Amino acid sequence: MRHIMVLNAKGGCGKSTLATNIASYFANEGATVALADYDPQRSSLDWLERRPDNRPAIAGVAAFEGGLRHVPRNADIVVSDAPARSHGKELADLVKHAETIVVPVLPSTIDMQATSTFLTELQGVNKVQNKQVKIGALANRVRDNTLIFDDLDEYLTKARVPYIAALRDAQNYVRAYTRGIGIFELPEYLAWPDWDEWEPLTAWLRSVRSQP
Repeated sequence: MRHIMVLNAKGGCGKSTLATNIASYFANEGATVALADYDPQRSSLDWLERRPDNRPAIAGVAAFEGGLRHVPRNADIVVSDAPARSHGKELADLVKHAETIVVPVLPSTIDMQATSTFLTELQGVNKVQNKQVKIGALANRVRDNTLIFDDLDEYLTKARVPYIAALRDAQNYVRAYTRGIGIFELPEYLAWPDWDEWEPLTAWLRSVRSQP
């Protein structure tokens, strides 16, 4: 059973959007997927409740209540949507349930500064120090040809974790979320630019480079 977690202590960086899209991607690839929501705001579970019956099934797990005890035993992949403001023991406990961690970062000075502090704390967690988990960062909700994206691109290039991908700020994510589907389940004519941007991330997630 593979465990992928979307994690950043900074709130509002798009963790639920990424988690739901990663889950739907693997479900459409034929995997048996569980989506574990650690956030009491339950954004990922709300998305799952909207999911049409004719789409590949994804099991929902209210991890904010009972952890991963109710993950189906036949799950190939568990995608976890971690809560904001996770530090100290809570962060260490979350990392225990991850093999791959995706850290989204928004193009803002505040987000970059907060992520620097978070990555330093994350890299101090025992499981990370023991190289039992792989971490990748991505630029999220970016707009090309802006100075702040240039700053974020430079920041992530120099960060002490792999810089995996940059995803644009697009209404397609809102369209998909409100319908309970993922970006890969939108029509090609509408979503192909986003599919292209996701390719480095999905390739990394499929590769041994993202697994301890």
